[in-house]
Amino acid sequence: MRRLLIALGILGLGLGFAQKAKVVIGTGSTGGVFFYYGTALADILNKAGVAEAQPVQTGGSYDNLQLLRDRTSGDTYYCALTTTDSAYVAYTGEEPRFRDKPAKTQRVLFYMYPSFIHLVTTEKSGIKVVQDLKGKRVSTGQPGSSTENLALLVLQGAGVKPESFAKRERLPVAEGAKALAEGTLDAFFWVGGVPTSSIVELSQTLARKGDRIYLVPIDPKSTTAQVVMKRFPGLVEPYPVPKSVYNTRTDVPGLATGNIVVCPASLPEEVAYGIMKAVFSNLQTLRTAVAAAKDTSLEATARLYGKLPIPFHPGAEKYLKEAGLIR
Repeated sequence: MRRLLIALGILGLGLGFAQKAKVVIGTGSTGGVFFYYGTALADILNKAGVAEAQPVQTGGSYDNLQLLRDRTSGDTYYCALTTTDSAYVAYTGEEPRFRDKPAKTQRVLFYMYPSFIHLVTTEKSGIKVVQDLKGKRVSTGQPGSSTENLALLVLQGAGVKPESFAKRERLPVAEGAKALAEGTLDAFFWVGGVPTSSIVELSQTLARKGDRIYLVPIDPKSTTAQVVMKRFPGLVEPYPVPKSVYNTRTDVPGLATGNIVVCPASLPEEVAYGIMKAVFSNLQTLRTAVAAAKDTSLEATARLYGKLPIPFHPGAEKYLKEAGLIR
């Protein structure tokens, strides 16, 4: 009996010191919603004891998907915050960086929020439509980012070539907002959650200078919008930004892509399930930390089920089935 108790004690010690899975969460640039969302997500997972979670700052979706594909090994799993369009072309290999080695190991966990295709300028710039960017100083987003890819698609739809700019920059959102405020840039593209803190701050800065932020509208019925939506059917959709968000004079029509959390297929099912449980049991905490998380929900996640060629993770499927949202 004594030997049995000793054996059980040793087993208990072993279980107590069982190593947690290490989950590294690829986020985005400072000032963008991915950065804050990923940081808040890691905090929730650590406090729930689901995994040893660590957020890392990156260039965004494609960087995150490359980390998931190339750096996951042993008990360290790289999860990615990514736009749905980026996840799609990385999975299919249509994106050049994934042509020889598609990110086939990614699995969907849950939907985060829509990312609006912001084309930000000021009222005093005189830029009213996409075609007005000709001869202006414009940033199309970080090289190879989802922002840049969608910006180039918008420009293509509008018949505007980057070569027609007076100057082309390729800046992350915080730097683009700073350059616009300082007058060294006329406009910048940014694909991100609503609201994006850097753009809220820019709006306040411009107001103090007697100017006002202007978001260039993209009519969902326009040729420009149709080109973008045709490229990503069902993944890029019409999305209006209320005037209260950035203090624009009117609501702004435009387009948005979705954002999702994907993890490698090798992530144990119980860990993926635990992540789902931790997030959706602490949803209010996440929404308090990140305004864009108001759109994070199990229902939005379930609506995405079957819409992407990318499979859902079995742990996420189990959680959604228990919630009665999928069969």
